[in-house]
Amino acid sequence: MFVARSIAADHKDLIHDVSYDFHGRRMATCSSDQSVKVWDKSDNGEWNCTASWKTHSGSVWRVTWAHPEFGQVLASCSFDRTAAVWEEIVGESNDKQRGLSHWIKRTTLVDSRTSVTDVKFAPKHMGLMLTTCSADGVMRIYEAPDVMNLSQWSLQQEISSKLSCSCISWSPSSSRAHAPMIAVGSDDSNTAYSGKVHIYEYIENTRKYAKAENLMTVTDPVHDIAFAPNLGRSFHVLAIATKDVCIFKLIPMRNESAVGSSGPTKLQVQILAQFDNHNSQVWRVSWNITSTLLASSGDDGCVRLWKANYMDNWKCTAILRGDGSPVTGSSSQAAVPSTAGGPQHVIHCNLCYLSRCSTLCSQADVERTCPWSLPSSQRGVPWSPPSCPADTP
Repeated sequence: MFVARSIAADHKDLIHDVSYDFHGRRMATCSSDQSVKVWDKSDNGEWNCTASWKTHSGSVWRVTWAHPEFGQVLASCSFDRTAAVWEEIVGESNDKQRGLSHWIKRTTLVDSRTSVTDVKFAPKHMGLMLTTCSADGVMRIYEAPDVMNLSQWSLQQEISSKLSCSCISWSPSSSRAHAPMIAVGSDDSNTAYSGKVHIYEYIENTRKYAKAENLMTVTDPVHDIAFAPNLGRSFHVLAIATKDVCIFKLIPMRNESAVGSSGPTKLQVQILAQFDNHNSQVWRVSWNITSTLLASSGDDGCVRLWKANYMDNWKCTAILRGDGSPVTGSSSQAAVPSTAGGPQHVIHCNLCYLSRCSTLCSQADVERTCPWSLPSSQRGVPWSPPSCPADTP
């Protein structure tokens, strides 16, 4: 059973992203109102806003947490062509805010010449690293050489592609059998280019990332992408949000003669599942910590939960409307959301990383023209949607 809880976020514009920290007790939101808010979960289960500040001079597309091993650290990216790293500190004894925590900007990454559409920290075993992608089709990988000095970040590599980039995901596998891997998706609507998802693998000999695979079967604009937690598997599982929910299996093809070579591992690509149940664009996909449950959200105003049986056959196990109410009837049929005030879009879903926590967070907004329906290179700022009826007393 899933319990939905509404949070009065008090953002003055469309919320684009929601992110949980490692323990699932803190949450960050970002919006076109150029701000980021941090929320803490109280002992009684209520979410309270403990920090809110202006982060950028344009719409903030994404916000993400670093592993708590590196402290309370956030990264955000924006239409203003920058990404920023933020750290929470506690006031010193000679500070007016003694004993109180507040967030300060540690650095601004200004290498992009266009909107920065996504930012993600690397898995903790790789150290304090992050990657960004932008609408000009460039992915950038940064590293903090000294984890005690977050104001210094070095640009390790730039990777360019012909398509605008919309989303990125690091492979969480810490196995020595798997080299670090990054998946990049594109929301470019140009049908002349097939293969909207590229997989890059770290090459030890060159200490650079190289393209390992291009998923040619993904031809529709990609809005989100997520590697599943690995948990000792010999292969990778990748979820992709396009107009459908797609689940891919990436099997490394071991070749003894290729050991020590300067090229990436060849991957065998299998499609595990593809669902069009949303009957609309899918905006977010998110895994639970055991990779047994996948959540997706789309323009049908619903969050759908997907699970595989013992034969690895995936099916929809639950449907929630944007307001959190369950959908009755067959799960294979698309739910029809309320059309009061216009079509309803659920633009975000996120499963709490802790398997013991069944928190499911969604943000619904009622509007006529959603900016996320446009390629990242065409999104404008500022953008003010009509007010949501749910916000009306």
